[in-house]
Amino acid sequence: MGVKHGRDYALILAELTEAMAAVPDSYIFFEMEPEDWERLPQEDRREVWEALAEDLFYGLGEEPVITVGSAVVMHDGAVHRINVLIGEEELTTISLI
Repeated sequence: MGVKHGRDYALILAELTEAMAAVPDSYIFFEMEPEDWERLPQEDRREVWEALAEDLFYGLGEEPVITVGSAVVMHDGAVHRINVLIGEEELTTISLI
């Protein structure tokens, strides 16, 4: 089902995809080895990040916090947004409305 949203899904997905591209070890989510990731062309990496963003959007509807490599992705339903953090530092916030 995913998280409740009022914004266009394509816009949310694009922002979440960009956020995943900013996580240096996001490939760990798919249990990829660093060497395998390094061999992927940029276009293929983009497809992996988009698939990850889709998985997160729907997964956050069931689990409010999901670890992606060194990042944590959190759904904050009270303020209708998705927060992406690396350590204590906020990487980005994606508005759902």
